[in-house]
Amino acid sequence: MRRIRIVLADDHPIVLDGLEQLFGTEPDIEVVARATSGAAAVRALEEFKPDVLVLDLAMPGHDGLWVMQQAATRGLPSRIVLLTAHIDETQLLEAVRLDVAGLVLKEMAPRLLVECVRKVHAGEKWLENHLIARAMDRKSSRDRELNRLTTLLTARELEIVRLAAEGLRNREIAERLTITEGTVKIHLHNIYEKLGVTGRSQLILTATREGLV
Repeated sequence: MRRIRIVLADDHPIVLDGLEQLFGTEPDIEVVARATSGAAAVRALEEFKPDVLVLDLAMPGHDGLWVMQQAATRGLPSRIVLLTAHIDETQLLEAVRLDVAGLVLKEMAPRLLVECVRKVHAGEKWLENHLIARAMDRKSSRDRELNRLTTLLTARELEIVRLAAEGLRNREIAERLTITEGTVKIHLHNIYEKLGVTGRSQLILTATREGLV
């Protein structure tokens, strides 16, 4: 029986050692390469064409999502399992968009990772559906709030919010927009009232949190 050929990618050698030992005890799985960076992971995909890539999400430089994007762009057929200690909603939805085959949290039992690789190799998906549903709900909520705020503010007010978030003072905003400093102050007053904030710091925090900038 042909063994499942896998590549391991993680920037921590001690983690790679542990993963290699874990899979080394499985008679139906063969580790054909290790990678300690995103670029090395892509090279391993191209060179070894494994059945499955077990990929750390958080790597310095090029992260796991970049590797997935490269694999998709280059038409590399290996199925990808993300292994991560933490994943936020934006990362999760991007991974799903890139057709991630499996997702395993590092806090889970190692045997689950082995089972995940087998399921993924067999053509199945191994995803935490409740995480995906929660991520989609939060994204929808953020999108609704962003739409509300962009409808609430005028185009000029949105410009001023974005310039304020860049760190420009009133005088600098006025010069950039070719208006008077007094006009900027009036716009800011209106913006504060519409968004329910009391000053510049709260404005920037709200604008950043809600995706206005």
